Parts: sequence; structure tokens; C-alpha cells
Amino acid sequence: MISRWVLLAASYVLGAGTAEGQDPAAVDLQLVLAVDVSYSVGLDELRLQRTGYVEAFRRPEIIRAVKTGPIGRIAVTYVEWGGKAIQVLPWTLIEDAQGAAQFAETLGRQPIRRISFTSISNVLAFARRLIHMSPYRARRRVIDISGDGPNNAGVPAPVARNSTVAQGIVIDGLAIMLKGTPDSASIPDLDAYYRECVIGGEGAFVMKVTEASQFSAAILAKLTAEISGLKVSGIWQRWPELRRADYAQSYNCFVGEELQERSIGR
Repeated sequence: MISRWVLLAASYVLGAGTAEGQDPAAVDLQLVLAVDVSYSVGLDELRLQRTGYVEAFRRPEIIRAVKTGPIGRIAVTYVEWGGKAIQVLPWTLIEDAQGAAQFAETLGRQPIRRISFTSISNVLAFARRLIHMSPYRARRRVIDISGDGPNNAGVPAPVARNSTVAQGIVIDGLAIMLKGTPDSASIPDLDAYYRECVIGGEGAFVMKVTEASQFSAAILAKLTAEISGLKVSGIWQRWPELRRADYAQSYNCFVGEELQERSIGR
């Protein structure tokens, strides 16, 4: 599947108009949007996430952020994940409002899916492959991962995090911490888990959502920061209703695997 999408994206690039002398494969940012669709995420949350991304790419703030770069265009791909990962949309060049709106429209037509288990490590490995196989090149490469639980399948999350950061790829996080009935795979301090065990690289940050009403603002805020390279401090000034992550001094990064082991042993 990956190679087919890459060929489609490459065909798109070759057919796109570019300024004279400009490398058609050069972009300011390669951005992988990795969205949790595991069974611990409720259907309402899945729809809120999808709607948040669709609405964000229709907003003028996104294009303004894109145009702050020296080249003035980015490449984006959309991935959904649980125990495995699926590339929902191929690498897409975004350099104007029309391209962003088309990306939003295509994403909005995709079916809602569910995938068993939660493997942050697998989706990071999958995203790394997408970046390396992309027809685009950028100095900044970011994996934006959102989720509502810790890693419970595949290798431990810090192992995948370290491998990813070693390749010069930044990992940002969105911890989904909506109030509700906790399940056997949930933890109360997911934001700290993401900070200590998942994110990494220069300028990496975690945001958290504790209310359904925050989804759209949170998604727009983190996309604007990632695309423009805005310092994280600017997020809290522009969107004070969002809550920054609470950081722990030390953390058990195997908490997800331990919860999974306990559920199997029952």
C-alpha cells in the first residue's frame, strides 16, 4: 500500500507547477499526523478528532503558517493507528488554501475505522518509513502523534522514540484525557507519560485535551506551531484555554505493558 501511495504522490509532484529553478521535491516540513483509533477511543472522540483536523485545514491560520517558511509549502500525510498503522491519505503538497481545502475534503470522506491494541512504537516505526520513502525532502521532519493510552504492544515506546529522534525526526504529542469511565488500559497522567516516554527531538512538546470542546482549538494550535516552527510558549498565549502537560521527574514507561500483562493474567 505504501509504495502505491508514494507513486501517486510522486506523480502529483511531477505534475505540479513550481517556481523556476525551485526543486519540486523541496518543502519546509514533512509532517506525519498519527491519530489513535484504538478501541479505547470512543466513537464520539474519533469523530471529534477527524472533524478537528478537517476544520483545521480549512482555516486561514494554516496557510499563514505554511507561508512563514522559506519555501512556502509543506508535505503532510495522515495515518491512523492502534496495534498497527494505516496510511489513510498519501503525502500531499500544501502550499495554498486550495490545496489545504482539498486535503480536508478528502480526509472528511474517509470512513471511521477501529484498530485493536495501542502500539506507539509500531506507529513511530511506520511513520519513519513513510518519511524516508516520501518523494519530498525537508530539513524539518515531525511526527505528530495523538492518543488516549500508553503503549501496550510492540517494543517499549522509549525504544522507538530514541530510534526516531536519532534520525533527526521530532515527535510531538497530543494526550487525550477526556473525563469518563476509565478502562483497564487507561492511566490518569497520560500527559506525563507522553512527555517522559514518547515525545522527543528539538522543540518537542505535549498538549493535552481534557474536554471535548477543546479538540478543535488544540488541533489547530499544535498544527500552527508545528508548521510555522512557533515556539511552544506562543501556544499558551494564543490559546489560554488549553492546558500544558504536567511533567513528572521520573516515570515508569512500562506502565502500558504492565497493565496489559495484568489483564491477560486475570
